[in-house]
Amino acid sequence: MADYRLRLYRRFPQKRMRQVVIYLQPNDSELVYQTEFVLENTQHRFEVIRLWEQPTELFLNSPGLLPFATLSQTNDQSRTLEEVAQAIEAINDTRIRSNVAASTAVLAGLVLNKDVIKRILRSDIMRESVIYQDILQEGLKEGFEQGLEQGLEQGLEQGLEQKAQEIARKMINKGVDIETIVDITGLTLEQVQQLQAQTDDNQAQ
Repeated sequence: MADYRLRLYRRFPQKRMRQVVIYLQPNDSELVYQTEFVLENTQHRFEVIRLWEQPTELFLNSPGLLPFATLSQTNDQSRTLEEVAQAIEAINDTRIRSNVAASTAVLAGLVLNKDVIKRILRSDIMRESVIYQDILQEGLKEGFEQGLEQGLEQGLEQGLEQKAQEIARKMINKGVDIETIVDITGLTLEQVQQLQAQTDDNQAQ
């Protein structure tokens, strides 16, 4: 926090700044109560907000704070999410409504399971959100990359196995013993025996 403040001061010495650290979930670390940094003759103070200690009503009165409501001081997070959903429905601006809904779903996921969230929040509203679309596109990209990687790996494995089988057939035709073929090609004993049986059948025909 001190480093960030000094870097900003060097660029904009006339600007005033209010620094606030927001903790989303309860934590046993002493850092959640730390409000200053002290080093020899240097002292820097900042504010700390622990969401789980904040009254839920504070977050229900402002659209921008709605996503944080389920993380506030509430005894029933599911009920709080239902209240948030009602407040979101009342937002007239479509873009703001969809972005708030998507943000709410992301943060609610820290304390509620996805089935509860999907039951309470309307997915059709979230689909219009740039946040939702960004997450969706990232997921599709990751899925495509994983699929491509898996496809390449599978194709490589299949290609290597086919090459090993071709070498094994040639060795069988030359009368090389099965144990040597298994050792050189990396095929299993069963695979080599099947190839030998196929070769014998072809020769018999």
